[in-house]
Amino acid sequence: MIAKLTGLLDDFGPDWAIIDVNGVGYLVHCSAKTLTQLGIRGDRVVVHTELQVSENDQRLIGFASAGERGWFRLLTAVQGVGSKVALAILSALSAEEIQRACAGGDAAMVARAQGVGPKLASRIVNELKDKAGGVAPIAAGPGTPPIDGLGAAPAGSVSADAISALQNLGFKPGAASMAVAAAITELGDDAGLNELVRVALRRAAG
Repeated sequence: MIAKLTGLLDDFGPDWAIIDVNGVGYLVHCSAKTLTQLGIRGDRVVVHTELQVSENDQRLIGFASAGERGWFRLLTAVQGVGSKVALAILSALSAEEIQRACAGGDAAMVARAQGVGPKLASRIVNELKDKAGGVAPIAAGPGTPPIDGLGAAPAGSVSADAISALQNLGFKPGAASMAVAAAITELGDDAGLNELVRVALRRAAG
């Protein structure tokens, strides 16, 4: 399975790009947000990919980050959400916005995507609400080791310990994750656990 491409951006269109890897051009279908991040023709790019195989088609889907690919996998696991709808959602919303919408049950935000009606949006947030709780848009750094494919704070990290502390105090996983992410943004990546929990509590309560 092709998991990642590193090469030159050879060409692109409204929902696709061609990545030249050592003279071989790979056609990848992308969200609008991914295409924007790839840059201009000739730029060196890294694209995380997902290979979809159907009865009469093989399609390579490209993503600017592993986190975006993780959300694509979650979205396409929902009944009624194919790759086209998932890419439409990822074109309309960032991974952080999708996480926030699912954690908060905000179907109206998901319904902003083209081709997503209120019923489908409600199904998406209902089915992904619990899974979104473990997904946090926390940047990697000295205090927060690299995140996994879905953006979850790795076990044993300061951010994971802070999220656990807030959950022990009664906060829901999604609210705890978002509060800790906001606290890290305010304090910096090298914040200590006690200070991080204190600011995250203030953020969560606010």
